Amino acid sequence: MFYAISKVFWLLAQPVSLAFLFGLGALVLAVAGRRRSGLALGVLGLLILGVASFTNVGAVAIAPLEARFARPAELPERVDAIVLLGGATAARVSTARQVTETSEAGDRLIETIWLAQRYLEARIVLTGGVAAVLAGAESEAVTMQRLLLAFGIAPERVVLEGEARNTDENAEYTKALLGPAPGNVLLVTSAFHMPRSMGLFRKVGISAIAWPTDYRSTGTERFEFDVAEPIANLLTSSVAMKEWIGLVVYHWTGRIDDMLPGQASN
Repeated sequence: MFYAISKVFWLLAQPVSLAFLFGLGALVLAVAGRRRSGLALGVLGLLILGVASFTNVGAVAIAPLEARFARPAELPERVDAIVLLGGATAARVSTARQVTETSEAGDRLIETIWLAQRYLEARIVLTGGVAAVLAGAESEAVTMQRLLLAFGIAPERVVLEGEARNTDENAEYTKALLGPAPGNVLLVTSAFHMPRSMGLFRKVGISAIAWPTDYRSTGTERFEFDVAEPIANLLTSSVAMKEWIGLVVYHWTGRIDDMLPGQASN
């Protein structure tokens, strides 16, 4: 139920959806003769779309998330498991063409391959299932495995977890795979997604070492207009909004202990 509600909520709450819904509401109000209310709603929708697309508000909002965890100053001497969270591939294209087509978060896969080559004894856990809206697609774990094998990673090292549909399930199902004594675990995911991921993995008893990647900000942004890449700005705004909402909801529902987990959290 939580998964379904979260998907429907985000479908309606993301900036482009809000702008569309407010615009639609403005049209309905205008037809009903409430032009002033319709105008106000339409302006609000345009404001949301304009700020998300033509300013760097997304980068400003995402930067604090990306700053919560840093990579280790020194590489661990030993790593027993490398856990890669799904979200790095394009499911439909990858399934149809039987390739590994990466998404904006493809850095996750690159870093995991590098780590796998650095820690030759570590198991590589690929966790990611199939979204309900993509019926007929292969699990993301299978898609990610295809690229690792192509880079010469021994298949016996790769552990697939192909049922998880969100980060909550990533943590739960990975815990079941690793058992009560997982050893030293490296957790690979996007930097903006690391606080929520670490909070969830800590909640199930895995004290992982964060390995953030896929940065979307420089970390030094100040709010300003940015008309060069409106589509990229809109995407970053949507990602930041989704992650902040996710943190609030996961903390409110008891799925993570801290509202904004960080490096020094216990």
